[in-house]
Amino acid sequence: MSTRFTATVLGTPRIGPRRELKKAVESYWAGRIDAAALAAAARTLREQQFGELRDAGLDSIPVNTFSYYDHVLDTAVLLGALPARFDAITDDLDRYFAAARGNDIAAPLEMTKWFDTNYHYLVPEISPNTTFSLNPAKVLAELNEALALDLPARPVLVGPVTFLLLSKPVDGSGALLDRLDEIVPLYVDLLAQLKAAGAQWVQIDEPALVGDLDDAILAAVDRTYRTLAGTTDRPAMLVASYFGELGAALPVLAATEIDAVAVDLVAGKDSDALASIPAMADKLIVAGVVDGRNIWRTDLDASLATLGTLLGSAGSIAVSTSCSLLHVPYTLVAETELDDRLRSWLAFGSEKVGEVVTLAAALNAGPESVSDTLAASRAALQTRASDPRLHNDAVRNRLAALGPDAATRTPAADRRALQAERLGLPSLPTTTIGSYPQTSQIRIARAALRKGEIDQAEYVRRMQAEIADVIALQEKLGIDVLVHGEPERNDMVQYFAEQLDGFFATANGWVQSYGSRCVRPPILFGDVVRQHPMTVEWITYAQSLTSKPVKGMLTGPVTILAWSFVRDDQPLADSARQVALAIRDETVDLQAAGVGIVQVDEPALRELLPLRSADKPAYLDWAVGAFRLSTAGVDETTQIHTHLCYSEFGEVIGAIAGLDADVTSIEAARSHMEVLDDLNAVGFDLGVGPGVYDIHSPRVPSVEEIVASLRSALEAVPVERLWVNPDCGLKTRGTAEVEASLKNLVEAAAQVRTSL
Repeated sequence: MSTRFTATVLGTPRIGPRRELKKAVESYWAGRIDAAALAAAARTLREQQFGELRDAGLDSIPVNTFSYYDHVLDTAVLLGALPARFDAITDDLDRYFAAARGNDIAAPLEMTKWFDTNYHYLVPEISPNTTFSLNPAKVLAELNEALALDLPARPVLVGPVTFLLLSKPVDGSGALLDRLDEIVPLYVDLLAQLKAAGAQWVQIDEPALVGDLDDAILAAVDRTYRTLAGTTDRPAMLVASYFGELGAALPVLAATEIDAVAVDLVAGKDSDALASIPAMADKLIVAGVVDGRNIWRTDLDASLATLGTLLGSAGSIAVSTSCSLLHVPYTLVAETELDDRLRSWLAFGSEKVGEVVTLAAALNAGPESVSDTLAASRAALQTRASDPRLHNDAVRNRLAALGPDAATRTPAADRRALQAERLGLPSLPTTTIGSYPQTSQIRIARAALRKGEIDQAEYVRRMQAEIADVIALQEKLGIDVLVHGEPERNDMVQYFAEQLDGFFATANGWVQSYGSRCVRPPILFGDVVRQHPMTVEWITYAQSLTSKPVKGMLTGPVTILAWSFVRDDQPLADSARQVALAIRDETVDLQAAGVGIVQVDEPALRELLPLRSADKPAYLDWAVGAFRLSTAGVDETTQIHTHLCYSEFGEVIGAIAGLDADVTSIEAARSHMEVLDDLNAVGFDLGVGPGVYDIHSPRVPSVEEIVASLRSALEAVPVERLWVNPDCGLKTRGTAEVEASLKNLVEAAAQVRTSL
């Protein structure tokens, strides 16, 4: 990086434009390829991406952003912080995957959301016995790989403060920031090794600094970066933040000898503060003016104006993305089915790199040097703003006419008695969350329909056969409340988005959710309207096959927003109410069709929670309101379920109670039922189904394990309110392991039920 306006990005996706890494990793897990073949596939992907970034014109290219599973897990390995239960696994790669997924001898690390995104990270466990040690092989190898290609490589590391703030103390560990003095020397050592290997710059990511910071955290930041920047044997150091503003952490960092600070100028407002900090005059500002989290084309004129406000505030400026491009698809090139107008509004990963380079060129050579690109940007923004598909007066008028009672049901205790009489369920009723394994037959049928090899009627026949198999399996196992298995659904959000006006889906817009799990978030671009029932025929068909209750399965409005790329021209709350109205109409139609239980899943409720406390109440108010609007149209005899998963729930416990769902199933297997005490603390008195086994691990839980989980749950929840279920849907698991696991679940519930 030099004193001219330079161009870079804070990180890159790693799954491959066609999910090549997913396929290679899953082939390794299945034993179809060995470690050498997996490494070769990964290297090919990295080299391809390096070349594309170089050819695009970036002045500095991030490396060590690749991961087989998760970059926080990589950091735990880097620092020697894997728990002792994995020590018996002698192979490094198998030990790594065991920490991510578990195996027959060791349970995996917990998994939760990466700040307010839909990416999941593995939560490091730090015990009093954790002895940190540096294991730099991965980052050095990937740096050498990039330098061999003559690239301006910049290694990226998760910073020590963020690593400890995101970790979990176990076995009586105290405040984890007290362990900084143990790991900062490892970073000092690593910086020296990176410099010796040829790194000119290093990027240290500290996204935790955009949250609420107390004096202890600020002191830790000051101590850490005075130490790291004060060492002479190191590359130039960039400290990067994203997903918000640094706020109070900015002057603390500026007062140290670090060489550069990256600020998110899309989600944050640090641009005003930068001008008031004299120390920034000697540093590089990496200005994140291109949105790394959403897919809308950048307003280049507005970004140039923002960059102009930084002139004079810094020694030099680099144009960048607001965060890593991990959160957006690779490229628009693969999207061949979008109409030209929609396409012109979008920028995926490679297009965002182009926008960064364009902005730097405009600053260096003048706007006239990129006048055609600037003109195209203006034209796209104008056509988007005037497109009639963005506004639907009917749905807006309907929402405006709703009164406060539209989001209110009768008291929960009254509903409970009526529902118990209608459903006639035993104590500790067993159920599953919704999806069952997506078999090869399902994928073949879906592909055949897409290619025109079968018609819709044949596709429906095949999906009905899958539903019949799932219903028969559940009846054989003795499950009490059944689901239809969702074979017709490609994804729990995309399925609904494809049937709602205001959305469109991509063909290859894949992003990583966790590990090898990839999703294609739909794009919400206009007002949302439901034109017809979306699930009723599937659920009523399933119900016709059994006398047991079958749950109607829907996705909630907050999750549909969280797992989509959402329009940025109106408040999220407005979009949420539009989606809620569509889901409400579906619940009413399910009830009219005789469905007695409707599950409206909100696994992303915690995910969208703002990172700063001051912003949280407003979010929780509209998020809870949207859910209640979506579920309050049914009468008191219809039981409403919801599902929440893989989040730190503490901050939204009150909101979970506020949803007023009759039954809430919730991830609890990896976190060992900790959430139940939090629910009790807020007086939660509704039905709850804490997950009794972890579906993200391939291991089959024993009856004894599940019995132990249920007995632990019964210490916090009375038997009349406790449900028995896995902690998430079963879509990604194999049929054999699902059957074995559910057989053990039903047996465990029967044993505990008998003992009571």
